[in-house]
Amino acid sequence: MNQTETSQFLGEEKISKLMLKFSIPCVLSLLVSALYNIVDQIFIGNSVLSALGNAATGVVFPIFIIAQAFAWCFGDGCAAYLNIRQGKKNTQDAHKSIGSGITITLIASIILIAVFFPLKTQLLTLFGASDNSIGMAIEYFNIILMFFPLYMLSNMMNAVIRADGSPAWSMASMLIGAIINIILTHCLSLVLNGE
Repeated sequence: MNQTETSQFLGEEKISKLMLKFSIPCVLSLLVSALYNIVDQIFIGNSVLSALGNAATGVVFPIFIIAQAFAWCFGDGCAAYLNIRQGKKNTQDAHKSIGSGITITLIASIILIAVFFPLKTQLLTLFGASDNSIGMAIEYFNIILMFFPLYMLSNMMNAVIRADGSPAWSMASMLIGAIINIILTHCLSLVLNGE
């Protein structure tokens, strides 16, 4: 579907049909998103790191949620502007919204890294890291921080892709990410277990 057909579809289709078309992929995307943490916890819990590894990754999880909240905020704002432009049949300015969303998301990710990195010990302790798990939590946190820009950008763009009339593509991108996460986490657990 090209841009004009998408705008017409979104503007003229029955609300019930649109709700069905958009809600199912959106709910499935949220379930897939929840899988990331669940899969990590399963593989880490079954590795030599066991409960201590689960504790270390568990205290980093709130940081994920903070980053995701910012990304969704920017993505939803960008998506709303895009839909307003489509409703007015003026898609010429839509690219400005998407460019601004990408820029502000990248800037926010860099700011979060700059704030979180020097305060990592205090933050992780605040979120429940103990003396036993703080070392592993910091190691995991450092790796997570490196991927903040990509993580936030992918979450931000999913809202824009959905708003552009492609909820299935948004869901597919999250599913691909989840599959890659499962593969990489499995490989990591094999390395940790010395297999």
